[in-house]
Amino acid sequence: MSAADELSYFKEIEITDDLTLPKLFVRQCKKFGTGKVAMREKEFGIFRPVTWADYLDRVKLITLGMVKLGLQREDKVILIGDNRPEALWTEMATMCGGGVAAWLFQDCLMEEVQYIVDHSDAKFYIAEGQEEVDKALAIRDRCPKLERIIWDDPKGMRHYDDPMLISLERVIELGGELDNEDPELFERLVNQGQGHDICLLFYTSGTTAKPKGALLTHYNMLTMGRNLMTVDPCRPSDDFVSYLPFAWIGEQMMSISCGLQVGFTINFPEEPETAQVNVREVGPHVMFAPPRLYEQFTRTVQVKYLDASWLKRKIYELAMRIGYATAERKFEKKGVPSYLKFLRALANLACYQKIRDHLGLSRVRHAYTGGAAMGPDHFRFFHAIGVNLKQIYGQTEIAGISVVHRDDDIKFDTVGKPIPQTEVRITESGEIISTSPSVFKGYYKMPEETAKTLKDAWLYSGDTGFIDEDGHLVVFDRTKDIMILSDKSKSSPQFLEARLKFSPYLRDALIVGHERPFVTAILCIDYATVGKWAEDHGINYTSYQELSQLPQVYDLVVGPIKEVNRTLPEPAKIVRFANLYKEFDADDDELTRTRKIRRAFVENRYKDIIDALYTPGQEMMHMDTNITYEDGRVVQIRADIRIKDVPRDGGK
Repeated sequence: MSAADELSYFKEIEITDDLTLPKLFVRQCKKFGTGKVAMREKEFGIFRPVTWADYLDRVKLITLGMVKLGLQREDKVILIGDNRPEALWTEMATMCGGGVAAWLFQDCLMEEVQYIVDHSDAKFYIAEGQEEVDKALAIRDRCPKLERIIWDDPKGMRHYDDPMLISLERVIELGGELDNEDPELFERLVNQGQGHDICLLFYTSGTTAKPKGALLTHYNMLTMGRNLMTVDPCRPSDDFVSYLPFAWIGEQMMSISCGLQVGFTINFPEEPETAQVNVREVGPHVMFAPPRLYEQFTRTVQVKYLDASWLKRKIYELAMRIGYATAERKFEKKGVPSYLKFLRALANLACYQKIRDHLGLSRVRHAYTGGAAMGPDHFRFFHAIGVNLKQIYGQTEIAGISVVHRDDDIKFDTVGKPIPQTEVRITESGEIISTSPSVFKGYYKMPEETAKTLKDAWLYSGDTGFIDEDGHLVVFDRTKDIMILSDKSKSSPQFLEARLKFSPYLRDALIVGHERPFVTAILCIDYATVGKWAEDHGINYTSYQELSQLPQVYDLVVGPIKEVNRTLPEPAKIVRFANLYKEFDADDDELTRTRKIRRAFVENRYKDIIDALYTPGQEMMHMDTNITYEDGRVVQIRADIRIKDVPRDGGK
């Protein structure tokens, strides 16, 4: 299929001030009808198909059921649960009824749930099952505007008889009753909507403060999806796997903004734990995920390599040398010699093809990553094995994306060029600002925060960067996170952290060095990989805490640090480091729900470790702190933390 044929799917959809997501949804459902699968969910080992006609029927009845329960235009509806068909049905039903959908991360702690439900003035709370219902019941007394809790999964719900509770099945029955009373009501509700109506209240991850609710319109979402698909067209025959949280704008970007316009099939995994296996079974054509997923993919391959036989390791090493050589020529826009093309074809048969299949990337045309920095080593790896991985840049406040790499113009140290209808500029202070039809309307009930972020239709990102000679945007780091080194030069801690995470032995890193005499690091080892290494070397341990502090493990992770140091100027080199006794965790407020480090909080929490890193001669310190589990339990942790110097090149 040619690019022109692909783009023809969009020509019949004109994005006007009148068009809304529900109007487009109804149009696409009628167009595809029973002849095309809209979504599939794996249940009991089998993918269960849902046609576009089925999709419309379900959304219609849920919409009418919620209206009968009291849903009115602009009412806020909280949604929480796994990725499954019912998740999209209820979200779309909320929009069809004129309501505003607001998603919660499923692992949100009680305080986060209470804050967002209360702050959003939510009238309805739609939960998947017992766990999510319990959270709502626990906080409802502090959320006076909450009227109804709708649940779907009956497991564990038999003895729940609270009058505020109602099952989704019963909502559908109520919808059927209202449909019989007024068969034209659904169409009238959908047609009342306008493009500039608010459709999503999207709470940002809150790296520095409480989450802010970004108000996004139908027009915001539709124009962003259209402009992305203009750059990288998808096809109605494509498969997409939806398994990242709907509370992340990236998932909404693909499942809603692009999915409705193109009409590709959305596939849902059986369980969150089986997502990677299900991705391999589906073999999606397009994929979007944060860097952590691709980092995990890389780590999976690296671990397999460490466990492989001598012959397989040598084949892999040779194949990767060929892959890196061709990828570098592609990045540099140089032609690939015939002999190298021939060698790459052999390497593809012997190695790359099997790796892509194992990761579920065998059919991927476009793989995107965004939401945080990704190290150049990961980019090189995926292009070496033949995966068209591209960086995107954007934020919730611009409906997900404003900048993306082009297929023939990928530079791993940039995030690409603006998508159509988007303009990006750099202020005198170096801040990245952008404007487009997809820029949000402001933060809900936060006029002061809106005024700081939105100025004359320009979105102020809070990121520092520049536009290079090829017109590519280079994102340096969050403005507040940039390090001023000892020689007064600037450095990005995110860049160093991403480089360190290319090692299979390291899962997370915190770089410290702003206005300090040298750069240090707090590292979180990968428990599974380092644990396997310890077992292979006959090293005994009983827990993450004990394993992380073993001298042998410190010697192990020095290798990746020295590898990164070789590419850095002297002031930016990591001089000392400590292994943390646990992983960074969102439940401890150390990470956002999208897995970004809350840098200021973490630096304050581990201030004693940081002070020890900068205390000459200190090789050990005692740590006494608490960790919080998702269920609210708090456990006290006592640990002795080693401090180690990083040897210079050639040192031991």
